[in-house]
Amino acid sequence: MEQSRKYELLEHIDSPADLRRLRPDLLPQVCAELRDDIIEELAHNPGHLASSLGTVELTVALHYVYNTPEDRIVWDVGHQAYGHKILTGRREAFSTNRKFHGLAPFPTPRESEYDTFTCGHASNSISAALGMSVAALRQGNTDRKVVAVIGDGSMSGGLAFEGLNNAASTPNNLLIILNDNNMSIDRSVGGMKQYLLHLHTSSTYNRLRYRMSNWLGSRGWLNDEKRHRILRFNNALKSLLQGQQNVFEGMNIRYFGPIDGHDVEGLVRTLREIKDMQGPKLLHVHTVKGRGFKPAERAATLWHAPGKFDPAHGVRLEEQTPGQPPRFQDVFGETLLELAQTNPAIVGVTPAMPTGCSMNILMKALPDRAFDVGIAEGHAVTFSAGMAKDGLIPFCNIYSAFAQRAYDNIIHDAAILNLPVVLCLDRAGLVGEDGPTHHGVFDLAALRPVPNVTIASPYDEHELRRLMYTAQLPGKGLFVIRYPRGRGYLADWRCPLTEIPVGRGRRLKEGKDLAVVTLGPIGHVAAEAIQAVESTLAAQGQPVAIAHYDLRFLKPLDTGLLDEIGNRFRRVVTVEDGVRAGGMGSAVLEYLSDHGYATHVERIGLPDTFVEHGDLPSLYHLVGLDKDGLTAILQKQLHS
Repeated sequence: MEQSRKYELLEHIDSPADLRRLRPDLLPQVCAELRDDIIEELAHNPGHLASSLGTVELTVALHYVYNTPEDRIVWDVGHQAYGHKILTGRREAFSTNRKFHGLAPFPTPRESEYDTFTCGHASNSISAALGMSVAALRQGNTDRKVVAVIGDGSMSGGLAFEGLNNAASTPNNLLIILNDNNMSIDRSVGGMKQYLLHLHTSSTYNRLRYRMSNWLGSRGWLNDEKRHRILRFNNALKSLLQGQQNVFEGMNIRYFGPIDGHDVEGLVRTLREIKDMQGPKLLHVHTVKGRGFKPAERAATLWHAPGKFDPAHGVRLEEQTPGQPPRFQDVFGETLLELAQTNPAIVGVTPAMPTGCSMNILMKALPDRAFDVGIAEGHAVTFSAGMAKDGLIPFCNIYSAFAQRAYDNIIHDAAILNLPVVLCLDRAGLVGEDGPTHHGVFDLAALRPVPNVTIASPYDEHELRRLMYTAQLPGKGLFVIRYPRGRGYLADWRCPLTEIPVGRGRRLKEGKDLAVVTLGPIGHVAAEAIQAVESTLAAQGQPVAIAHYDLRFLKPLDTGLLDEIGNRFRRVVTVEDGVRAGGMGSAVLEYLSDHGYATHVERIGLPDTFVEHGDLPSLYHLVGLDKDGLTAILQKQLHS
């Protein structure tokens, strides 16, 4: 009964059709209940809090005005879509959000017909929604409305401008809603942020122009050609009177706003006014990230994805205990500062993730030596290459999954000239609850064929520090270092910074019956499996000795180490935290085969499928890369 009183309206909304039956004056109460529900759920089941709190009113207004799912709402990134999930039949299941076998972390058509497109990476909403709008018109479905919701800094991504450019020249009735909260994860940066901050126009003027357009059109005096001429004239006149050029109307995209994104009734009125307008339109909405939860409003970066928290006192519940190893990203951040303090050529570059990758450590200490370029991974790489071309040593830190968007830049702008860019790929391997859009599993296979690239992965924090030191030494060229999300293995992680010979692996453990070759921190799991197998068989009176090699470098390969393995072992098991197809195991297999070794290579890696979301132990068990899975494989190989 208490729950019913608390969510008097929300508990009766199982679909947007239920929402649309309510009177407009009840929508503020729906928003309040929806915001409370998000806070209550995320306090115990962590997720992306601040962004979703900031879009509650916008979400309610969209589903109230538009006939979803027939009308299409395309979310950008999906951080802000928790209210959307709750209103579209997933309120009861929302407690499973981001959990293994539970609701997906971001909207996906695989889960709901209300989720119109894959979300996770930024800046794709305009392009995808434009495609849907064009498809509707081509198929004669003139009633379908398509809305792209873009925000959280996604307008800094180049793909968003490619979509805008195409929308300006392609027949469509797309509505773009720019959710301007001045944030991505950290605060938004760049010229577009400053531009949007000051952009304004008259809502009265827009209403008069809309009514005049309808009046002229109803009398047959306004065809498309005349409409475009008048639009260009109006845009020029308004720019002259305002003393400001509107970039969107300069592209012949009708601009409305900015308006208050937390006035749900005002949003409903505005959306109804522009809903049936022909041609591309943009509604500029001002919102506050974390709205309705004061701690998140004051510190949106910390509350973007805060983990578990106490909603009554607004306190995050820290899970770290004294003596724990640090996160790999923090070792990166501290080591980068240490290197920059001794090498004045070193600079740092991040695409909107200074806190997420710990480059904020360098930014705080040496603010003129670190650059946040916004959500623009391709630009981050090419910008780094430009600095490297003229004498600097950029450490460009990008999440592995996001670096996929910079693949051409890595090849064309950094690798061809073998420029000294240190590309640090954070969140490599499985990442957990963020799921398939964020798993960093393709980098090894994707980068291995590219010439002039050194690819390394540290076994632990000491190796990460030494690889970073090695990468900034003269003559190293394009140097990729990949490491996982989360904590490492060494509480005492500081060590002397010494050079690691490029392309040199190491033997971690002697053995004669089987060789295990690993790359990166997954080697610790393999070491546990090796010990378990040897202990079990020794207790059974069948002692074995399994050798363990840490390859360190995928490229160049340690051919001396592989020759040793090929000469000494009949069976080899390779283990990597990346896709099995084309990765480290494939490189070892190719080398041994090309050089005539009669060695069977069992390649262990991620399967040829997109791995779902969930806690890391569950995911590694699912794909057989946990201790139990590797133990079973090693036992099988020993008895083959």
